[in-house]
This record gives sequence, C-alpha cells and structure tokens, in this order.
Amino acid sequence: MNEVIQQEPDTTVPARSIQTGLRQIIAFPLTLMMLSFAWIVLIASGTSLIIQRILPGTNTPLKALGAVFVAVCVVIGYKAFKRWVERGPDTELPLKGLLPELGAGLAIGALLFSFMTGVVALLGGFEVLGLRGAGQIWSMLALAVISGTIEETLFRGILFRHLETMLGSWSALALTSALFGAGHIFNPDATWFAAFAIAVEAGILLGAAYMLTRRLWLAIGIHAAWNFTQGWVFSVPVSGGDAPLGLLITRRIGPDWLTGGDFGLEASAVAMVVATLAGVVMLVRVVKRGGTRPPMWIKRVVPPTETPVRLA
Repeated sequence: MNEVIQQEPDTTVPARSIQTGLRQIIAFPLTLMMLSFAWIVLIASGTSLIIQRILPGTNTPLKALGAVFVAVCVVIGYKAFKRWVERGPDTELPLKGLLPELGAGLAIGALLFSFMTGVVALLGGFEVLGLRGAGQIWSMLALAVISGTIEETLFRGILFRHLETMLGSWSALALTSALFGAGHIFNPDATWFAAFAIAVEAGILLGAAYMLTRRLWLAIGIHAAWNFTQGWVFSVPVSGGDAPLGLLITRRIGPDWLTGGDFGLEASAVAMVVATLAGVVMLVRVVKRGGTRPPMWIKRVVPPTETPVRLA
C-alpha cells in the first residue's frame, strides 16, 4: 500500500511581492513628502556648509555665485528624487518654463514690494533720506537666491504638492501657509503678528503662484525679488534682524502695524493687504480654470480647461 506524502505549504513570500509592498509604501504621498523634505534639507545644508568653508566673507560676488551653486544643487537634487525615487515626471522645475516664469515672478515680487512701500510712505511710515550706492548688494542677492529656491522647493514643491494630493488644494494651502508663518517665528525680532502676516500674505501669494502654473519658477521669482527689493533697494530688515545697507538710505517711523516694527515692512498691515490681494487674484484665476484638486478619497474628474498657465 502506497503511502501518501503530504507536503508542507510554502509560506515564503516571493521577493517580488516584498519589493511591490515596499514600493507602495515609498510611493504613498506622506512617505514621499518626508523623504524628499529630508533629502532637500540635507542637500541645502551640506552645500551651504561647503560654500561657507571655502568662500569666507558675506558681501562678495563669489558669495552670490556660491548661493547660485547651492540653488542649482537643490534643483538637481529635486529632479533626481522625482526621477529615481518618486518616479514621476519633472513638472515642477522644467527648464522650459524657467526664463519666462522666473522673469515674471521677479517682476511681480519687486513691483508688489515697491507698491506696498509706496503706500506706507504715503501714510507717513517710511522715508527715503538719500542714496547710499551698492551697499550689501552681493549678500542680499545671495539671500534672495537661497531663500527663494530652497524655501519654495520645500514648502510648495514638496509640502504643498503632497498635502494637496492627500487633503486637497484648500487644506494644503491653509496648512502650508500656517507652517510657512510658523517657520518665521524663530527669526530675530519676530512677533506672533509678524508670523501671522507672513502666513497670510506669503503663504497665499506663493501657494497661488504654484497652483496657477503648477511649476515653481513663478513662486521662486516672487519670493526672491520680494526679499531682494526689501533688503537691498529699500534697506529694510528681511524677516527680522538688522537693517541691511542697501541702495537707499531709509527710515521707518510710526506704529508697528504700519511699519512692521523691527521685523520689517513685510510684517506691516499694508504688506498683508497688498500681497494677500495679489494672491487672491491668482486664486480666482485658478478656480475659474478648474485648477483646484479634491482630497485623495474623492474621485477627481479633470475638467478639459485645467491646464497650467503659461506666461509666455
């Protein structure tokens, strides 16, 4: 009589299944958000440290070139992460939109801050006393390049984009605006009102700039030009600290709600109104084009009119 030999069931998990499961975990928006945020912070801090070591001094052309080097490394690092980790197309920093959208952003940022400063001057809170000259132009240029590129990559390219995928456009806009404002509370001479002003004016304006084009160049240009104009052109503190030596010799007089106090004009109620209105105008255009997105648990129907805005 033949014996029947029973084989034990194979309980081993195929390697392909493990790889698929791991890939699903990595591809989840929250995972991608944390990994890419840490990756860009690592690149930005590492390259900045290298530049500080090999290029001492603060107000030299080499310092500005060093800032450009850091910004380029951040852009390349973002592109590399999108391609090899996220495995998605490079839609946020395509070279095709660099010149027209970056140029438009630079113009918008400079004009917005200049207009706001003019309003404060008309209200008696700002005076131009004379012309200084070049001043700290190179350090202000370096600051503008670094802050515009790194902060927009982190807050709009990473945080906003993945939060939008998970929670929808409006929740992403609210959360990134709050985080952006909170990130400035530790700056020198910061107040809770200054952080609130940054959250409202910059959070909405820069978030809307990204939503309008679905690329980062416009937001980077606005951010960089806003900081450069206030720091170098009008010699106003950039998000707190000492007033830099800029092109114009200026002084701010009057109540903090008008002048922004020691934090700078961007904490002024005037700046909050002007920049926020500009952001709302962009948001209206986004909504009209069907550019908002629902949370991930709601099935999304893409309208035929939703296409990123091209500025050229």
